[in-house]
Amino acid sequence: MTLPQTETLLLREDGPFLHITLNRPDARNAMSLNMVNELLTVLESIVDNSTIRAIVLRGAGGHFCAGGDIKDMAGARMKAASGDQDAFFQLNRRFGTLISQANHQPQVVVAVIEGAVLGGGFGLACIADIAIAAEDAQFGLPETGLGVIPAQIAPFVVQRIGLTQARRLALTGARFNGAEAARLGIVHTAVPAAALDEHLNATLKQIRRCAPQANRITKHLILSVGQQPLEILLDQAAQDFAAAVASEEGAEGTMAFVQKRLPSWAQE
Repeated sequence: MTLPQTETLLLREDGPFLHITLNRPDARNAMSLNMVNELLTVLESIVDNSTIRAIVLRGAGGHFCAGGDIKDMAGARMKAASGDQDAFFQLNRRFGTLISQANHQPQVVVAVIEGAVLGGGFGLACIADIAIAAEDAQFGLPETGLGVIPAQIAPFVVQRIGLTQARRLALTGARFNGAEAARLGIVHTAVPAAALDEHLNATLKQIRRCAPQANRITKHLILSVGQQPLEILLDQAAQDFAAAVASEEGAEGTMAFVQKRLPSWAQE
């Protein structure tokens, strides 16, 4: 597989897993427009790649992501001053395109989180299928304290933890650690920083046990809840179930169970 060339991301293939590391450690991996575009390009390039079963997203240098890049904001301000009325809109909306793509990515998205998890980084944590955080990671939505708003992030925060807690966090800019993020449901587990890789490896082992195509269809089903009438959704789910039972994966999974062995996809 040929992956796009990137300047702000480190890409590493490990069997059926693609590791993507945000690589601007001097800026605590703040999301520059270039990083947003590169990450979006990578995600779009592997949408139809069924050999990649999971994406591991993390940050370099001990931080996940400290939010948006202030330099891009300054650049947009200069464009706006020169008459480009859409400069701020385009900058902000581009991140929304990225986070929506990441949310609907057919592969399992695993976020390994430590250090700063602010603004856009907070949003990325909220769309991860599985989020593992260091207990001392620092979470927050600092936007209103800067006189701006968590525009593209807020809908995903609400979906993740509900309206009541999203209100509190967004309207106070409260900072809290990974343990509290786990209690709130932003991440699924919080562990000592030294144990992050151990928990990641255990998670990837679990993902290996799941049939790749079945995982893709299941993720799409889950994300469709609330997006269409329930009876229509259940009809589609039944059709997908029938197709899965008749598929090669369905046959292999059933045979493996009867023969008391791991299915082929778990042996890769």
